[in-house]
Amino acid sequence: MAERLTVLFLPHPLGPSMFKPSGEDVVAAIGDRHDLHILDYDQPIAPQFDGVDIVIDHGGSAGTREMADAAAGTVRLWQILGTGFDHFDMDYWRSKRLPVANCPGIFSAVALAECAMMFILMLARQYPVTQTNLKKGDLYRPVGMELDGLNLGIVGFGASGKELARRAAPFGLKMSAIDIRDVGVDEVNELGLEFVGKPKDLDSVIATSDFLSLHLHLNAETRHTIDARRLRLMKPTAFLINVARGGLVDEAALIEVLAEGKIAGAGLDVFGQEPPDLDSVIFSLPNVIATPHISGGTDGTSRKRAGAAAENVDKIAAGLEPLYLIS
Repeated sequence: MAERLTVLFLPHPLGPSMFKPSGEDVVAAIGDRHDLHILDYDQPIAPQFDGVDIVIDHGGSAGTREMADAAAGTVRLWQILGTGFDHFDMDYWRSKRLPVANCPGIFSAVALAECAMMFILMLARQYPVTQTNLKKGDLYRPVGMELDGLNLGIVGFGASGKELARRAAPFGLKMSAIDIRDVGVDEVNELGLEFVGKPKDLDSVIATSDFLSLHLHLNAETRHTIDARRLRLMKPTAFLINVARGGLVDEAALIEVLAEGKIAGAGLDVFGQEPPDLDSVIFSLPNVIATPHISGGTDGTSRKRAGAAAENVDKIAAGLEPLYLIS
């Protein structure tokens, strides 16, 4: 018979406004099968971990070393409600022998792909310029780009990269993908890829892409994958799209090529520093469309991640190994 576990949810530290929908979805997914508590940041932290079996951490951004200390020895799983863990103090959690799981990219892939596709469409139609012209009463301009026949380079062909390909294909975009893994023939045929390469082929894909969309995890190997040299390989008519992690791009170099008109523009949902410096030149450039790290933040992503966390709670309650362990 499955145990009834005590689960502690760590809401986003920014406060009650961030509880929807993730907190509500966790409450709904756990239901009454287990005892769920919500951490109160205004109360002493350590006592709230007494008797806790599983911690569900909003995005991995809520956990602190004080919490890890309080959880050590009793908590059976630290479940992150997010994909990336570059902002999570993994080494410290390992030192405390706390098992950690995340919610991998399959749960946010659709949301990320939709945001990337939104950037492609808005950049092709020069959306910022349209708004300026509309306010001036200046009609019929700018003249947009048709996507049919243009080249889309997808860097990182995991879950979100594949979902972007599914959405880009009906627009007639010719797609190339770069990934460290061997992409199967069935995937190539299903998704209509014209080229699949490994990291050694990245420069050539960059040089031929009209849109270059990043879908990589951030780690020591991928940081500044798009550096000053590679930005200058892009066509002057090309656009960079980043819905993954800001650290994948050398932001100072990106500002330089955008300001100089060396590339046509960028769609950015993530930044090298978060929260970003709102006085940064990047936010005043007319060829940049920026959003506040919302690409993965949809109702669908929230429900899927809460469901994955609840499944892991149930697995541990049944004496089974949890899914998606990263440590």
